[in-house]
Amino acid sequence: MLVETRKLNKREINVVTSLDVAETFEKLHKDVLESIRSIQSDLSTAEFSALFYEGEYKASNGKKNPMYYMNRDGFTLLVMGYTGEKAMRFKLAYINQFNQMEELLKGKLIEREKGIAVRQSLTKAIQQSGENERMHNMAYSTYTDLVYRSLFGKSAKQFREENGLTKKDNLRDLFSEEDLRKIQNAEMLVSSLMGYGWGYGEIKDFIMEKSLNKICG
Repeated sequence: MLVETRKLNKREINVVTSLDVAETFEKLHKDVLESIRSIQSDLSTAEFSALFYEGEYKASNGKKNPMYYMNRDGFTLLVMGYTGEKAMRFKLAYINQFNQMEELLKGKLIEREKGIAVRQSLTKAIQQSGENERMHNMAYSTYTDLVYRSLFGKSAKQFREENGLTKKDNLRDLFSEEDLRKIQNAEMLVSSLMGYGWGYGEIKDFIMEKSLNKICG
């Protein structure tokens, strides 16, 4: 059984899939889909779309088949009629996972909010330093890559390519609460060094020599 965080309808949501429910509760996936569609027939479009999210998966024969993601409330509604001691244990295990993931997501969202203020501070420091003009309007992305390479050994472009993200996707959705905190600490350090008049070359040498993981971890 697996509860995971996914970005659906432009929001990060903790969900489980109809495939996972079928496997865990030892039911045919087509029967789980039928139950979900039965729920859909009893709800308004807005009510249903707040609980279930359409998706698809590739079967072993390469064919794409329908599936659903569901949030905690959708899951609860779906499995309400599943009975027996084994089913009850599985329900409790899923609820426990949802609780744990909610705490993780809550912490991540808090760090994301903090990160907005930190990035604004870094942007202001870059503007005041004149670095952006010297780097032909590439200063922010250059410093971001410096932070990512020191912390994770990869550039923003590499992260996007590895995870199939476009430039429109928010790269920071990939990072955990701990990673986001490290990035924020690193960006605050960069802002402070720029405030003391350090240029990119000096900051890069300092960061790569000291290792941001040791400084900002």
